Amino acid sequence: MIEIYAVGGYNEVGKNCTAINVDGEVLIIDLGIHLENYIKLTEDEDIVKISADKLINVGAVPDISVLYKIKDNVKAIVVGHAHLDHIGAIPYIAGKFNAPVVCSPYTAEVIKSILKDDRIKLKNEIKTVNLNSFYKVSDNLKIELIYITHSVPQAALIAIHTKYGIVLYANDFKLDLHPTLGKKPNFKRLEELGKEGVIALIVESTYAGDAKKMPSEQVAKEMLRDVMLGTDNKDNLIIVTTFSSHIARLKSIIEFGKKLNRKIVFLGRSLAKYVGAAENIGLVNFSRDIKIVKYSRQIERMLKKVDKDRKKYLLVVTGHQGESKSVLYKIAKGEFKFDLYPEDSVIFSCRTIPTPTNIANREALENELKQTGVRMFKDIHQSGHAAREDLRDIINWLKPKNIIPSHGNKEMKDALAELAVEMGYKIGKNIFLVRDGHKVSLIDAEKIIYK
Repeated sequence: MIEIYAVGGYNEVGKNCTAINVDGEVLIIDLGIHLENYIKLTEDEDIVKISADKLINVGAVPDISVLYKIKDNVKAIVVGHAHLDHIGAIPYIAGKFNAPVVCSPYTAEVIKSILKDDRIKLKNEIKTVNLNSFYKVSDNLKIELIYITHSVPQAALIAIHTKYGIVLYANDFKLDLHPTLGKKPNFKRLEELGKEGVIALIVESTYAGDAKKMPSEQVAKEMLRDVMLGTDNKDNLIIVTTFSSHIARLKSIIEFGKKLNRKIVFLGRSLAKYVGAAENIGLVNFSRDIKIVKYSRQIERMLKKVDKDRKKYLLVVTGHQGESKSVLYKIAKGEFKFDLYPEDSVIFSCRTIPTPTNIANREALENELKQTGVRMFKDIHQSGHAAREDLRDIINWLKPKNIIPSHGNKEMKDALAELAVEMGYKIGKNIFLVRDGHKVSLIDAEKIIYK
């Protein structure tokens, strides 16, 4: 029997966590935070020391009480990639289970960096598994990490191989044919899995309502090229902000900064964390071309240096969502003694994550920036998530018996269910719209119990 527990990430985008019980052996897939609720409580976009119970109470991390009866049967915590909505709860919750954390080398480096920065000791062993390879959990259970493209390095789709068939966990991914860092997705293996037999597909629904194929990261790179190299900025400071984990995007920013003959400086803790992790495993070597400045006092000193010859610098800073402790926010609010001037360029190589807190924070930040007269460039970005037609392709390749929409609110999950119905599936029969705390039981790979 297979039981699939929707622990987190099934009511909204964030705090992703799913548990899969196969004949008494349990795997936990992802342990993420809900970033908006987390920042409301901690006022910080980075991981800080705080109690797990307090985080659960405010909805910032998954409520694992639903796993109480099976917690002693957990054999592994498997992580798909290094975004905080997938790994951020590991420092708080992983220790409640006597099981290793299994992930790619890059994801392991990011987790270790988080633990080191906040002096958190994790009792769980961290085991690295190369992409497109297997990890044996027991004689009856093995995990496969399948290489996929996303907005962070070494992202994986997680295949759980059981005697009943394969459960495939597909949070998060895009089908990028022209990645700017790394290889194309392992399309061949996805088609092979479809032939081997996928009993259940747990799949993200974030952009299921967006009727298109998600454009490649190469498109975002060309958008950046137009802004950075195609506008008159030779006599002014250039500031770019993007997701700290988006190593491919940062690589493009550095490439164009070098073409502009600018001194490139990264400012902020989270940038240092994700870039450091990528350099530790030899994925990139940004340090030969840039300077990374991590802490506030060092940042203040660097900004004084930049101010003496502003047109020679490109600053890459934290603060793309308007977070109150970010570098861009502190510059805009005057918390750093560093002025912005008319015709300086501020480039948001991101989109605003559409939550009330993020929308309000970004609006407040943009209003501050407008007062200075800077040139603002917004939405220089392409998402790392699959759109509707990408999701159609992956369902066609995998031919899953059952589909469980995840990583989304009701509207997003309904959009994926609508697509699946269009493809011949039926809600309640082989499409299961679950919420946090629900469980789907697959008995002998056929009979379904839905709670």
